Amino acid sequence: MPGNRTWSTRDIGDLTGTTAVVTGANNGLGFATTRELLLHGAHVVLACRDLDKGRAAVDQLRPEVLASVGELRTEVVQLDLSILSTVHSFAQAFMASHHRLDLLVNNAGVMMTPYGLTADGHERQFGTNHLGHFALTGLLLGSLAAAPGSRVISLSSLAHRGGTMDFENPLFLEGGYTPVAAYNRSKLANLLFTYELDQRLRAAGQETFAVAAHPGVVGTDLFGHVFDRPSLRPARALFNAVMPRPAQGARPTLRAASDPGVHGGEYFGPGGPGEWRGAPRPAKRAAAAQDPESARRLWELSEALTQVSYLDAPSRE
Repeated sequence: MPGNRTWSTRDIGDLTGTTAVVTGANNGLGFATTRELLLHGAHVVLACRDLDKGRAAVDQLRPEVLASVGELRTEVVQLDLSILSTVHSFAQAFMASHHRLDLLVNNAGVMMTPYGLTADGHERQFGTNHLGHFALTGLLLGSLAAAPGSRVISLSSLAHRGGTMDFENPLFLEGGYTPVAAYNRSKLANLLFTYELDQRLRAAGQETFAVAAHPGVVGTDLFGHVFDRPSLRPARALFNAVMPRPAQGARPTLRAASDPGVHGGEYFGPGGPGEWRGAPRPAKRAAAAQDPESARRLWELSEALTQVSYLDAPSRE
């Protein structure tokens, strides 16, 4: 515990013997999260859509990790959250080779993309950012239950404050789509999912708990679509120069994943003005992210859309 001073990655304890899955681990926040977990001794499964990029990330990390801890404990496994069949394949492969899972970091996502559908017919941002992670978590619940005190960490965003859940048109199939509205909704869904998951785990007497985090405002590849318009392209270099880097943005996730004082249902973000940057502290969530009825309805919708029921999660006992 950091005591009265601010939390930093120096406060991460020895993670030797723990296994973590990080989605979108090959770049941005996922890469920064993976790096710190490896530097503190964890075995990390890099769950990546592009295997070549995942392997390149491991090659980049290898010298530093070997110099620090003497061993590189990694696997690169394909996972495309926008295709539910690959989510099932990933979970099956993981459970066939691992007895337990200590940390599941639901990090990967897309941001403010043009309208499109996933392979399963779901709006792309909601389908990737929320439904893919909902299915993954449910399918890995048995492995999480086998690790006492395991954690599910889901990444939300400051943008959740602008999100609304429209259960009559959750996937924008009846119109009303804008890239911003869809992204905000997916990030609100991440927080509602964390709230409901933790409630259900407590009610079931499970030791696994769910936590959420957001990075503040960070310069990552997620902003690529924002600068696609020709008039905004000159601003990309300036944006990248002034924005905090992923290593800073990953700190709330890392605190949520490793701080022994963290409790289920908590939410972490940067502690500076507006929660844009700074050392990780408990973050503010919009009232809509704390609505039990919305959380329940989202859960039921997610089970219906993914065909993943947490009651059917395989046991690792």
